[in-house]
Amino acid sequence: MRADGGVDDGSPLKTPCWAVRIRRQDGRIAGAGILLSPDRVLTCAHVVEDRTASFTAEFVGAALGSTVPSVTAWVDGDAYVPNALDADGDPSGDVALLKLEHPRPAEETTLLHRLSAPNRTVQMYGFPYEHNGGIWFRAAVVGRCGRDGQVQLVPETPGELAAPGCSGSGVMDTQTGKVIGLVLSGMTDQQGNLFSFMSPAETIVRHLPLVRRWTRGRTAVDDRLRSTSEDVAEALLDESFAQRLTDWFQHDGQQVKISLVPAGDAVRAATLRRAITLADRELRTPASVDRTFLDPPGTVPSAGGHDLAVDAAGLTSVAIGERIAERMGLRQDPAGSMAERIGATDATLTLVVVGVDEAADPPALLDLLKTLRAKGNRLLLIFRAVDATYRRALYELVVEPERARRARLVERLEKITGPLAQALHARMTAVRAEGVRPLDADLVRAHAALAAFRPRQGAHGGGGGPHTDLARYEWFAERLAARMTETIHTLDTLRDRRDELDGRLRGYHVMHLDAVRGEEEDLTLDALRLRAHELLRNRPCDVRAVEAAVEAYMHRVESRAPRRQGRGGACAS
Repeated sequence: MRADGGVDDGSPLKTPCWAVRIRRQDGRIAGAGILLSPDRVLTCAHVVEDRTASFTAEFVGAALGSTVPSVTAWVDGDAYVPNALDADGDPSGDVALLKLEHPRPAEETTLLHRLSAPNRTVQMYGFPYEHNGGIWFRAAVVGRCGRDGQVQLVPETPGELAAPGCSGSGVMDTQTGKVIGLVLSGMTDQQGNLFSFMSPAETIVRHLPLVRRWTRGRTAVDDRLRSTSEDVAEALLDESFAQRLTDWFQHDGQQVKISLVPAGDAVRAATLRRAITLADRELRTPASVDRTFLDPPGTVPSAGGHDLAVDAAGLTSVAIGERIAERMGLRQDPAGSMAERIGATDATLTLVVVGVDEAADPPALLDLLKTLRAKGNRLLLIFRAVDATYRRALYELVVEPERARRARLVERLEKITGPLAQALHARMTAVRAEGVRPLDADLVRAHAALAAFRPRQGAHGGGGGPHTDLARYEWFAERLAARMTETIHTLDTLRDRRDELDGRLRGYHVMHLDAVRGEEEDLTLDALRLRAHELLRNRPCDVRAVEAAVEAYMHRVESRAPRRQGRGGACAS
């Protein structure tokens, strides 16, 4: 193991020494595990479901030739949290720690690392039945799911979905080479989408406190932002503020939220600490959740609502930037600015900064926050007073970006209700398609949204102030534009087919006229041609009916051709 707690080279050509293959007593592969210390292996609870049984831990990465070292292992006392469903039906737990009968060399071990999860690319080394010697899987982190702080992964290719034999695999961050979590399971939903799920380091530590000794990286929440015993004893809660915080932690569509918590407001400060504590993967313990059982609805955020909570009081923007960079797993680069380092990564995080106006250099901190916002990071910013820094932050991080966002939505809606609608109408007038859903109701809704978001003449601020449903309408516009574009493509394909059938009808008619010179008319053939011709001229054109009519005409023309050739041969002789 490296001194910094890193791992072996994550090359797909090399099996990591920390990757453990776990077998049941009958010899079947139960899953995978992570060697955290010479005598401890982290895995999923469902991999070692029989807590009284012994298992075999095999160290494939340490194999010498065909000999794979193996050690008997069993569940380490109470270090077992079964897979369960919480009150909301969301999965929770499913982690366990195994103790080895004989220790392995320390250099084979690895450590867990606390890192922000969203938008990271990761690798997992598992032992599926088809590749029970071990194989790398690649995936991208989408974001959290459920209330336990678990994380959703999307496989890079369909074949890289976590399969039986992969549960318990270590999830290695591609950028840093550090293990940041544990594979729980994989699934395919009813729409055919492929997902795997991971328990991040902090969720694992919450369920198995013993694992903290093998976990590196600073905890996500600064000490002064955690709930205190006084908060609990005095039951300090600003209900409406707690609900707004919970909505934001649950992704209410606002990328940046700015709130006031004056220094002397004990209730509001305690409400903020409570929300930050409950939204943290590691701090949201059963005790912290149990005490909120009687609290008002909508005031208890899920674990994983944020990735980092920083108390900015007295800190420079450089110090805060380094804290963020550490959490995002950004490499040290003395020559590069913090903005350049942030701009070079696709990883994002949900960041809470308390006391922005109490930082050592608030203007410089706002510049850093603008860079984070531009890269798609979510920001909850807490101020102590309404001053110049607060007003600048409100304008540059909320008002102006909101105006630009609304303008982009208006531009998209204008395209939908204008050129796209006209193009769709022209195609639907020309041809008819089975199974194409009418979009009239959606277009009416788009026109209504356009009226709501388009700046009113003489109004200031770009369209009537903040709109809480902006994200919903953006999603609606994106989906509607995609459906309209797809429908237009479908209708264009049918129109091309109609034109092709028109050309075939003309060509076969010319061929027929050339072949029947001087012969009596074929009234049936003429009727078939007239029917196909009429269907081609109908608007909207039923292309499927035209296909049948043209095929019938072509078949009739082709069926007469042998007789004509026979009579012609007799005359020639």
